[in-house]
Amino acid sequence: VQLVESGGGLVQPGGSLKVSCAASGRTFSRLAMGWFRQAPGKEREFVATISWSGATTYYADSVKGRFTISRDNAKNTVYLQMNSLKPEDTAVYYCAATLLDTIATTGAPYEYWGQGTQVTVSS
Repeated sequence: VQLVESGGGLVQPGGSLKVSCAASGRTFSRLAMGWFRQAPGKEREFVATISWSGATTYYADSVKGRFTISRDNAKNTVYLQMNSLKPEDTAVYYCAATLLDTIATTGAPYEYWGQGTQVTVSS
């Protein structure tokens, strides 16, 4: 499975940004997808995850109510809509995929990872 993120960039505090992750190499509808992020000097942390069908989602407390994960199985793409962005959301955002139809909030179950896209929240 190949995962390619896009859509990162610079945004002002309070602004919005939508990052995407395009998958190839495997039946996308049989992959649970997750978003993680890593800020400079910090460990990678879980952001959000979505099940095979998209019926189930789960978020880190730090982004709940501000971020929305979604998927389009016809386009083999998962999205992360980020609203009300804060400077502490600045990080490299990684897309990850697992063959398990599960809600996984740690990195271990995810077999496939993208290269990451930088999101910077600053005025």
